[in-house]
Amino acid sequence: MDLRQLECFIAVAEESSFTRAAARLHIVQSAVSVTIASLERELHAQLVQRTSRRVGLTDAGNALLPKARAALLAAEEARNAVDDATGSVRGTLRLGTMSSLGLIDLAALLGRFRRDYPGVSVHLATASSNGGSPGLIHAVKEGAMDLAFVSIPGAVPSGARLTEVASTPLDVVTLPGHRLARKESVDLSELAEESFIDFPVGYGNRAVADRAFESAGLQRRVVIEITSITSGADFVRHGLGIALLPRGVGRARNGLSSLPVTNADLNWPISLAVPTNRTLGAAARAFERVALGTRFPATPQPPGPTGDH
Repeated sequence: MDLRQLECFIAVAEESSFTRAAARLHIVQSAVSVTIASLERELHAQLVQRTSRRVGLTDAGNALLPKARAALLAAEEARNAVDDATGSVRGTLRLGTMSSLGLIDLAALLGRFRRDYPGVSVHLATASSNGGSPGLIHAVKEGAMDLAFVSIPGAVPSGARLTEVASTPLDVVTLPGHRLARKESVDLSELAEESFIDFPVGYGNRAVADRAFESAGLQRRVVIEITSITSGADFVRHGLGIALLPRGVGRARNGLSSLPVTNADLNWPISLAVPTNRTLGAAARAFERVALGTRFPATPQPPGPTGDH
């Protein structure tokens, strides 16, 4: 076995697809198939089960997967040790991120990082393909990602350290003709009978909203689930419900009203997740320094009594 074979096997296992694994590794699909077949011959066992609908692992493949990850992690730590000794920062940063980071301009942050560390390539993975923030945390703990931007209100999961880098209040966003739109603010209890547009369970801003209603002993109805803040504002604009979105969204989206909610903790935290079960490589440590040393814009002030139009 060699590391390239193991990397290819892990990509197929995590993507459940030869096509997506090839795209992730920047090679042609036929090369993935040849590499997996070669690994299976060397181990005298079928590792991957191919069907017309999906690609999965056999029992032998499931047994190999954690060992393959450990082998790649050990090789990465060996490279990191050399980088530390020579003072160089290079390699690959595997970064997880939510679909929206509120006040954090991820493109600008990554641009700054690449200018400072041109020898590091960055691979991004999104929460939408990893089961929200809990999925990103799991990937960090398992070594599939080095770091991740997450939103985990409440208790910190084991195996990871979270450092808050930004936070934004969630305001209620409505059409300007809505019964609440002309108020200066809205009490949480006034929202209990509304139809909500919100993110799926597992997303940080959904967790913030659910915790606020649960703490107040209130029920609410989510009628549409989304995976981007922009689409949430668009659904509100077309009269499909109201939404709790980061402050400033209503102001930025013409034709909507936005106002703060009282008697509720609707602060949406965004944190950088770092594993506690292993030592970070030089590239990940460098990105952590850049991210935590960056000053992000202040939260916009709440709108006036007539909302934002």
